[in-house]
Amino acid sequence: MNFLKQIKFNGIPRLTDKGKWIVCVTGGVFTCSLVYALEHYADASEFVVHPYHLPWSHKGYLDALDMASVRRGYEVYKQVCAACHSMQYIRYRHFVNAFMTEEEAKAEASEIEVDIINDKGAPAKRPGLLNDFLPSPYPNRKAAEAANNGAEPPDLSLMGWAREDGDNYIFHLLTGYGFDVPEGVLCEEGKAYNPYFPNGSVLAMPQQLFDDGIEYKDGTPATMSQQAKDVATFLRWACEQWHDTRKQYAIKLALLVPIVTFVLLYWKRKVWTMIKSEKWFHRTVKGREWTPDSKFPPPPKDAPSLKKLN
Repeated sequence: MNFLKQIKFNGIPRLTDKGKWIVCVTGGVFTCSLVYALEHYADASEFVVHPYHLPWSHKGYLDALDMASVRRGYEVYKQVCAACHSMQYIRYRHFVNAFMTEEEAKAEASEIEVDIINDKGAPAKRPGLLNDFLPSPYPNRKAAEAANNGAEPPDLSLMGWAREDGDNYIFHLLTGYGFDVPEGVLCEEGKAYNPYFPNGSVLAMPQQLFDDGIEYKDGTPATMSQQAKDVATFLRWACEQWHDTRKQYAIKLALLVPIVTFVLLYWKRKVWTMIKSEKWFHRTVKGREWTPDSKFPPPPKDAPSLKKLN
């Protein structure tokens, strides 16, 4: 075919421009198809149910996190999840001006005890400070596995990002217990069946949330779905504490870009107008005509003569 024929350029075979374009498009389509196939192959499972997309209040381009829900989610984590899961990247100072005042965060931190070495070199304990991390329920990985049927509970600091469709996945996983185990699925003693769990739908964590399982400080009814929604929102805040700030900057940038674009276009037009409108002529000055012995190149054949210009 004509567009695939090769031409010689300095001894190197090259494709035509149209051939290069077709090769690039074909390679891009093949790569995208391969990625799509691998992703869906990895997700394909007879016993896995994909979570529904719920109308979260913070999913819009201009929507902020519900800080009241974030605070209730911390209460769920503290009273339920913290017994097994750590949040090793979250400090108490992160709560300040987010969903707690500084005094409330200090009071919250003072409830824990931190191991230190005193002035005499002996182990001791002190009350927690704002700069301390949230405590881990286990001293090491082996202890965590021994207490949970050989499965180490994952850290929840970045769980909103660590799982695909994080908010929806967390909500449906926490509320997805109670289904009958289908035939062909082996659910050992001490483990639970949950169709939203991707690795075989069997996990070591039994159902943790129940209606009225905790009592919210603000009086919100603590239904199972309310607790799951609040803790999912809290985990979204934990992995993306700059969520609201990012959207605020995006709004400012969206308002600023048109103004900057107009100024740059005006400046470009002002600078380049004279340069682009210039027209250069090569004419021979009388007495300085070009000869074969001249050091400078000859004028172009279509250059206007001195007679025409005059």
